[in-house]
Amino acid sequence: MQRNSKPSLIFNCPGVLRAGSVLILVLAVAGCAVTEQVDSPGAEKEQRHPVDLPDPFSVVEEATRNLGDDLPVEAEEQPPPHLWARVVDRFEFTECAPESRAEQWAYWYAERDEYMKRVLDRARPWLYDIAGELERRELPGELALLPIVESAYDPFAYSHGRAAGTWQFVSATARERGIEINDFYDGRRDVWAATRAALDYLAYLHGRFGDWNLALAAYNGGQGRVWRAIERNRRAGLPSHWNSLRLPRETLGYVPKLNGLGCLFAEPERYDFEIPIWDNRPQVARIELDGPIDVVALSVAADLDIAKLVAINPGLNGHVTPPSGPHHLMVPAGRADRVREALPTLESDDMVVWQEVRVRPGDTLSHLARRHNTTVGALRDANQLNGDFLRAGQKLRLASNGKMPQDSPHAERYAELSRLQQRLLPTRRFQHQVRPGESLWVIASKYGVTVGDLQRWNGLGGNSLIRPGDRILVHMGQSGAATAASQEYTVRRGDSLWTIARRHQVSVNDLMRWNSLGEEAILRPGQTLTIRGGGNA
Repeated sequence: MQRNSKPSLIFNCPGVLRAGSVLILVLAVAGCAVTEQVDSPGAEKEQRHPVDLPDPFSVVEEATRNLGDDLPVEAEEQPPPHLWARVVDRFEFTECAPESRAEQWAYWYAERDEYMKRVLDRARPWLYDIAGELERRELPGELALLPIVESAYDPFAYSHGRAAGTWQFVSATARERGIEINDFYDGRRDVWAATRAALDYLAYLHGRFGDWNLALAAYNGGQGRVWRAIERNRRAGLPSHWNSLRLPRETLGYVPKLNGLGCLFAEPERYDFEIPIWDNRPQVARIELDGPIDVVALSVAADLDIAKLVAINPGLNGHVTPPSGPHHLMVPAGRADRVREALPTLESDDMVVWQEVRVRPGDTLSHLARRHNTTVGALRDANQLNGDFLRAGQKLRLASNGKMPQDSPHAERYAELSRLQQRLLPTRRFQHQVRPGESLWVIASKYGVTVGDLQRWNGLGGNSLIRPGDRILVHMGQSGAATAASQEYTVRRGDSLWTIARRHQVSVNDLMRWNSLGEEAILRPGQTLTIRGGGNA
């Protein structure tokens, strides 16, 4: 979708960005030192340091790869064609002239086996549904490859242009296309919902421009911009082919990427590429709900793996499905019947139900606690408040039925869900862990905010002291919080350039450039990397 920052250099890896949306979520809390997000106070009670916890991206991607474990074993005679063959059979417009940029991209993708394996693993849960929608709408099969260009098929992807999800919608376009975005849910990350909106939009663009390459250019650069470029060429007596238009460099590089992928899948032998053979059956099922449910309660009743639920329901911001809808949940296809049987058994008492209250002028935490029959501690825990400062109009969450996740017999499941979502879904709030020698002034300068901002956000007085190990809350995007501030990241065991870039919402290419690293660079635990402008939501 239209945005301003996605790299499109032919010989550099496309930025694979960690994603998410601005998150208003009771269980969401952000970051350790620099912009690395950390676990909630509930996790600290387990006496596990955040660096010792499993990487959430690895956990979710492993869960995605294992979705097929829930499917029953079928007979040997699997009916042709296999799933990718269905898609390729619908190709219409792919074109890769010799030595063209499209052909260069075909070779580029073919040469990166590990990268493509990760991408296609992420695509697998969704391809059956996408293939069916393309057939139902009579659309070309190449569109199933578009999420590779947009997000590397990562539903948690979030670009610096604030586009989110597998199909990379910005919020304004998403709402125009009927995608719901609220405190509980971001439909841009819901692959099922976003797929329908994206294909509707692409079909509309093709109807307007009459050419799929122009439609793709408009999807990336904006239909108004493409239309004006066409009109400008017509007035000058010039052709209106997409490659003849005066368009942004990113858009002119975007169309060849999709065409290159089309050539790669249409002629895999030519590029020494192997298309995976997947069963022609769904890996996930969509379950209609009568209303909101607590997914942790459902996971217990239906014996569902939390990581799998997070992986295939990336649109959820917490443990409750949106009260106002949409009322559906994606589940492993092999567990769909069990889920349907479990749903009627769920009791309202099994849910941790949240309500939202707005702070009035003069309100304090103690006032709110008395008004809503709760405690100051419960309010602090529910909203991850480090101090007592409130501002008029601020929204707070509280448990309307008096239950908190940590009070549930399934507290560990709530904690697991929270840990994954905290790291997968970026927020505008980060916790900076104070290092020796740092002052409020040093921290404020690092993040491009004022000392007064830090004092206000953390309930600190003018004479308050900070000590190494303290966590200071930073609200990015406020008071001009610097998006270009340089920060340092210490490499941990298992880190790669790709995972670090993804966590900090930067491209691998930028990470290598900032740190003078070559493509074959080996990272070592304890090594320090510079990151510029990472982590802003």
